[in-house]
Amino acid sequence: MVSHRAAAARPARQPGRPRSAKADRAIVDATIALLAEGTSLAELSIEAIAQRAGVAKSTIYRRWPGKEDLVVDAIATLRKPPPDVTGLSTREALVRFLASLGNEGAPPRLRCLLNIAMCDPDRYPTLSERFHKTVIEPQQEALRGILRRGIADREFRPDLDVEAAVAALSGAMVYFTKWGGAEISPALAERVVDTVLRGLAAPPPPDGPATGPSPATGS
Repeated sequence: MVSHRAAAARPARQPGRPRSAKADRAIVDATIALLAEGTSLAELSIEAIAQRAGVAKSTIYRRWPGKEDLVVDAIATLRKPPPDVTGLSTREALVRFLASLGNEGAPPRLRCLLNIAMCDPDRYPTLSERFHKTVIEPQQEALRGILRRGIADREFRPDLDVEAAVAALSGAMVYFTKWGGAEISPALAERVVDTVLRGLAAPPPPDGPATGPSPATGS
């Protein structure tokens, strides 16, 4: 007969079977493959994913409450962590960071999944919310960190609008790579960074501050 002391010393057995990393990988790979092949989010089903992955539907539902959560986690597996910018100047750090964003959009499978995740947020609010929290927000926070370092090092003015700067830098890369047809390269990242750092204002003339048109007359 086992004593109460010996029984208490044993570690409690966790209920259910442990998760299989192999099954997790098969489910994620199946999700990515189906979407990359042209399956829309509306057409994507847990049944199709299970069949492609070779698992039961219950195996998927034990891990993810629905397909929106699964799609976000699948996208996250394709994303690389922000690049290491230790020891770089603020400008160099921004260039490296933006170049990594551009290169991230190059693989067709990832580009396809990103487009799916960013469309129709009203129809798929869970996907939109989780995508922003899991994928977009860490990326934006890394960029904020570089900008805050620039402020602390007095490379940027102390009243810099960090959120507007984040939008200007990352938004420019999205424009050039998605709609502008520009080649994804470190040169593009340099072009964006240097334009934003210089600002849009014309330099003052050598003999004094610039005099622009009167706001009242517009002349």
